[in-house]
Amino acid sequence: MIDPHILCTNCGSEIKLTESLAAPLVAAARHHFEQQLAAKEIEFDRREAQIRQAQGQIARARVEIDEQVAARLGPEQAKIAEVEASRAREVVALELGERDREIVDLRQLLAINADKLAVAQSAHAETLRKQRELDDAKRELELTVEKRVQQELAVVHERAKIEAEDDLRCKVSEKEAQIASMQRRIEDLRRKAEQGSQQLQGEAQEIELEALLRTRFPTDLIEEVPKGVFGGDIVQRVVGPGGQMCGTILWESKKTRSWSDGWLPKLRDDQRAARADVAAIVSTAVPEGLDTFDLVGNVWVVKPRFAAPVAIALRQALLDVATVRTCQEGQQTKMELIYAYLTGSRFRHRIEAIVERFSDMQTDLDRERKAMTRLWAKREEQLSTVLETTVGLYGDLQGIAGRAMPEIESLDVLAISTSSEPSSA
Repeated sequence: MIDPHILCTNCGSEIKLTESLAAPLVAAARHHFEQQLAAKEIEFDRREAQIRQAQGQIARARVEIDEQVAARLGPEQAKIAEVEASRAREVVALELGERDREIVDLRQLLAINADKLAVAQSAHAETLRKQRELDDAKRELELTVEKRVQQELAVVHERAKIEAEDDLRCKVSEKEAQIASMQRRIEDLRRKAEQGSQQLQGEAQEIELEALLRTRFPTDLIEEVPKGVFGGDIVQRVVGPGGQMCGTILWESKKTRSWSDGWLPKLRDDQRAARADVAAIVSTAVPEGLDTFDLVGNVWVVKPRFAAPVAIALRQALLDVATVRTCQEGQQTKMELIYAYLTGSRFRHRIEAIVERFSDMQTDLDRERKAMTRLWAKREEQLSTVLETTVGLYGDLQGIAGRAMPEIESLDVLAISTSSEPSSA
């Protein structure tokens, strides 16, 4: 560290210097001392030159005086000349003594200045040493600051990298979500296009079936079911030879790639809504193992090329039943009417509807029970995993901290129960 106090060479007092002003002040003091020393040396040389010049003048004057005294004065003036010469020598001696004293004073002043210069040089050297120490300390501080800045930059870079990775991950997730959404939309559009194409094909098959029924059975009432009424496509109301209504057949037309068992209960519901005696599905996709036509779940499932003979058979059956019913009209009692109702199709349809609803409820209940059982097992496994992980973490910390780790009784009990489960199993 640099001592902020230095000794002034002129006044001897301490001057408090700041680190920023130390070097300029030292340089100024050195320059001032050097100027003073140069001025003193010049003054000393000038005075020595004056002394030498005065000595020369004195010597010449002495020679001239001696010559003049010898030439002008006679022997009788020798004593006077000698006295004057003695006086002159005394004067010169006094002047020389004065000059010598001045030279001694100058030399003393020069010595003092040299001492002051030495002190100034020593102070300058000390200042330079302290400046070097200050520079070293500054460089050390800069190095430390640079290291800290590099560390902070590394942390900032790492943080920025993590944030960039998170942003990139979020963007990738967003892009994946967008791609998935676009794929779903494409799939929906493709499915809608296929459904539209299949719907057109199904409508064409439905029109063909309606035309077939109208052609083969011109006396029957062939009605197209409006969309959204009760789900069927065509209602055939069978009319007997006498013009009486003999029964109703509900036709459903399907032209798809695969069979669905869900069509049967829906068509039975539509049959009950339309109060039809018979329900039939004319479909290009039929259940596995069916080659021509068959009664599946109280619904006739027919391939398109067998639609005409099946329609003839179903219509004839309804005509026969209507003929028998006509013959028995007026001869039945209430018990017979009840018996006829109980053995008829309407009562069977209503019982089937009730049973189907109870079966659907039972199926939903079983499905919910299985789902809840699976969910409970999943939650139990998750809780067990969390507890085992917590116990393991507590054990790791206890192994590191030793007795300094506080005891947690509940975790000890969990650890004992967890370790005893495999042995009991």
